[in-house]
Amino acid sequence: MRPRQWSKNLLLYAGFLFTMNQGWQPLTASMWQYFLRSTLGVLIFCAVSSGIYLLNDINDIEQDKTHPKKKFRPIASGEISILTARITAFFLLICGTGASIALRPLFSIVIVSYILMQIAYSLKLKHVVILDVFVIAIGFVMRAISGAIIIYASISPWLYIVTFLGALFLGLCKRRHELVLLTTDAIHHRRILREYSPQLLDQMISIVTASTIMAYSLYTFSAKGLPQNHLMMLTIPYVLYGMFRYLYLVHIRDGGGSPEELLLRDRPLLLAIALWIITAALILGFGR
Repeated sequence: MRPRQWSKNLLLYAGFLFTMNQGWQPLTASMWQYFLRSTLGVLIFCAVSSGIYLLNDINDIEQDKTHPKKKFRPIASGEISILTARITAFFLLICGTGASIALRPLFSIVIVSYILMQIAYSLKLKHVVILDVFVIAIGFVMRAISGAIIIYASISPWLYIVTFLGALFLGLCKRRHELVLLTTDAIHHRRILREYSPQLLDQMISIVTASTIMAYSLYTFSAKGLPQNHLMMLTIPYVLYGMFRYLYLVHIRDGGGSPEELLLRDRPLLLAIALWIITAALILGFGR
């Protein structure tokens, strides 16, 4: 179920964070009630994504056995049977979908779309060059959209653009790490890696890095609903440092294979993210 990867689902709180200064609809509920709704959304996405991870591990069992790290996963190592994994995955997907309907029917549409997209990715799309990382990025955008839907919020399109580009950055770095780590065994673990080269990925990463920074910078002073004093521009250095730090870990420390592990283990990166959240919350909560 990969609990460490549940950190990705914290993106659902983006809708709550970036609309703190706008209020929500309906306005009869308190801030904490909306925070609770966002938390329930995070838990639902954790359940659904866990079910997808199980199905993906079942489908990739042979490839994972040849991977230096993934061969220790419970399914690949034989610690957990395929039947147990299938039953658990089915239970998580059904319960997650049912809970999403109860929280808000529109949210369930995103959940079902996410499930179908991830199944298509596991069976086919992950073998299509460039489209494979696009699907990963779209999954993050779906999380951001869900966070807004759950609390009836309207968020600037800039947030979705930045989310897509940022997730694309992580996906490309992950592909580069796999290609460099596995060298000649790369194509045996993931067939799509034969379509990439470190040089190609480095160029793509450079383009996406610049695009992400530019998109976020434009968002901080041009998006509707932000404080008119442009104080959100103070958060730009955190984004710059975070992306540069991540590139450092990818190129110098051979990281990037598991973004969630870097976020949880690298203290400078974790500190930059924490300061960004605190600064943004203060500006949006009290700025005018």
